[in-house]
Amino acid sequence: MLDPAIQSFLDERKAARLKGKIKPSLLEEERQLIIDNANEEFLLDNWLPKAAKRAWQVSLLSHPSKFTHSSAKTSPIIAVGSTKNDGFLRTGNSGTTALDVSGNAASLDVYRFLNLTLNDNQTILEHLEAETEHIKTQFSLSSASYQNIKEGLLAIKPIESDEKITSERVKQVYFPVDDHYHLLSLLTPSGLMYKFKQQINEIRFSDEVKEARGAKKKEAYHEKGFDELYNLTGIGFGGANPQGVSLLNSQNGGVSYLLLSTPPELIPQKIRLPKTDFFNNSLYYKNYASSFESLDKLMGLDRNNIHIRHGIDNIIRFIINQVIEQSWKIRSADKNWTEKTALKLFQKTWLDNAYEEKRAEDDDWVNEVMTELARWIINSYKKVVGDKKAKFLADTELVKIKALISEQQEGLL
Repeated sequence: MLDPAIQSFLDERKAARLKGKIKPSLLEEERQLIIDNANEEFLLDNWLPKAAKRAWQVSLLSHPSKFTHSSAKTSPIIAVGSTKNDGFLRTGNSGTTALDVSGNAASLDVYRFLNLTLNDNQTILEHLEAETEHIKTQFSLSSASYQNIKEGLLAIKPIESDEKITSERVKQVYFPVDDHYHLLSLLTPSGLMYKFKQQINEIRFSDEVKEARGAKKKEAYHEKGFDELYNLTGIGFGGANPQGVSLLNSQNGGVSYLLLSTPPELIPQKIRLPKTDFFNNSLYYKNYASSFESLDKLMGLDRNNIHIRHGIDNIIRFIINQVIEQSWKIRSADKNWTEKTALKLFQKTWLDNAYEEKRAEDDDWVNEVMTELARWIINSYKKVVGDKKAKFLADTELVKIKALISEQQEGLL
């Protein structure tokens, strides 16, 4: 007696054939002729020998090359990975053994047939490989010998060979090995890829997730809740002809998923904590170039009146304010950050809130800060405009600038 799975497969194939050929406009005689031909075609005695002759047109494999290029032809590869607790994401550790089929799309039905599970919970392919008596009985035909049927159907499996054929249409990587390179052909693990898609769909669309989403919409409590996957992208293979890539691709509508795979967006640290000297490490004179250039223009004017002197003082005050603002940014860092630095004590006292009490009790450090700040302003001005063009070079200006800084001494405390 024919196994129910085999009979159901043939009946479904016959129904699909009749659905495509029987039209309402056909005469009864034409209609009956089509039905009779389909009944003959899908008898196991007739269908199976033809299927065995077509089996070589498709290949059972784990890494189809057509995911990269529709015209790529490579040796069919079945990669079997062992499971190992090594922490790597690879086929052997994925928990999936799903294989794929690629080749002539018109012959994919042969693999579907071989993948049928019979009433003893073994597939036809497993039976053929084990040469069981059960499959010999099922394939006892008057039209062909069991041996010819078996050999024809097993042609779907790749022949073990040391020589593998690749294609210029698949992605290639030169991998360094000792003093030379190996050329690697990168192929897509379709079973792993669509197992991944299945797990994503379970996270997004399972009945439990739908229930949890419904609870959220009603603002009701749900014991387990649900997860969201953001920035998910669909990638298509095969266009309008997904079966031309592989069987698994066809079964998934030619669409797989890509998770976001960009480097994390790090928020740049706007505060540059000094290691040896605040003025050299945290202040970049070119950031103040426009102020120093304006200062130089005013100082270069032939006139010397109160308005020009006020303009010069105001530019210096503006620079002082910017430096003070930078010092307050640095103070926002965690206490004791200066412990691992080579900063002078007065700068540690000024910039590290671990010294907050010292700042209040002793203000000797303030004079040192004002002197260093005034000296930095003079040196930065000379760097911007050049030593030869600078309008003041001596320490006489140092006293004047310190006086302007002292006006804003509270900002240093």
